[in-house]
Amino acid sequence: MIPISHPLIEDEEKAAVLAVLGSGQLAHGPRVREFEERFAEFVGAAHAVAVTSGTSSLHLALLAHGIAPGDEVITPSFSFVASANCALFVGARPVFADIEPGAFTLDPSDIEARITPRTRAILPVHLFGQTCDLDAITAIARAHDLVLIQDACQAHGATFRGRPVGAFGTACFSFYATKNMTTGEGGMIVTNDAGVAELARMLRDHGSRQRYVHEMLGYNLRMTEFQAAIGLAQLSKLERWNAKRHANAAFLTRHLQAVPGVVAPPIRPGAQHVFHQYTIRVQHRDQVLPVVVEQGVGAGVYYPAPIHRQPSYQRLGYDEHLAESERASREVMSLPVHPSLSQDDLDRVVEAVAAAVESARSAQVGAAR
Repeated sequence: MIPISHPLIEDEEKAAVLAVLGSGQLAHGPRVREFEERFAEFVGAAHAVAVTSGTSSLHLALLAHGIAPGDEVITPSFSFVASANCALFVGARPVFADIEPGAFTLDPSDIEARITPRTRAILPVHLFGQTCDLDAITAIARAHDLVLIQDACQAHGATFRGRPVGAFGTACFSFYATKNMTTGEGGMIVTNDAGVAELARMLRDHGSRQRYVHEMLGYNLRMTEFQAAIGLAQLSKLERWNAKRHANAAFLTRHLQAVPGVVAPPIRPGAQHVFHQYTIRVQHRDQVLPVVVEQGVGAGVYYPAPIHRQPSYQRLGYDEHLAESERASREVMSLPVHPSLSQDDLDRVVEAVAAAVESARSAQVGAAR
């Protein structure tokens, strides 16, 4: 089976973990601080705050920006559930806007339609490694005096108009095992706002900036030295790995765009897509997917239901109709694109998808007779 994801843990990462074990400093320490400095430099931000996960980075970023009960946060429904859950964590209400037709990111025109007097923040998601239309979204945030917090958990190294996504407003990253770079679990808040960074540092450490002096209610969301050591090794390889993802994606697109009923992933003009996932749209997806898997190609659906259709959100009374988000959930299928793929693997992916699409088409024709 060709896996849909494959974390790359090499000799450098193993040696870094052993060095931490030998140091006697296992919890938050100098490696975390170095990782924060290096990551901030990589994304072009003034500050970086390392935490335990991408979810905790979003949670603390909202708190650090003062998002509170009664506020509304505009975010996409076509995303992993953590994007919206973090608004609920702070007592705010997620307000779902639709995605752009033909793409997987927030539609700026629908953001405008969702703004009310209670709106305090926009939380766009750079889904699958593709950046949102940051020009339009930033302009909306400025015009309405809204906080902009980007979910960049799938967009390590992505750029828009030549600038890394972390250079715009506040952005949050995940280092979960399947991401373009990993620390096993882990996250990072990046921002140019010194006050936001200071609050995030306090919130991750029991509301403290001085040991045993607790100025506010906080959490235990500190990154370990093990995670940071792995992150430092991974960060040094990220650009090379992203280049391989881009080359793999280009090969898949060249061949799959010729397959009837398959739509290759779009790349926004002026943006650098880093292909956390290579996500196609395909007719008769639920018939195509199992045939692809049967041929030994790992494939998956991200995401089979928009967040507003999840049971937990249905119980909260969400009943919107978001046409593009719902259509995407019916059509999307993600294929292997990671740096470990060989040319033979790529050929097999193309052949499996083409065969599965033809099988589904034949079944449809037969059923119509």
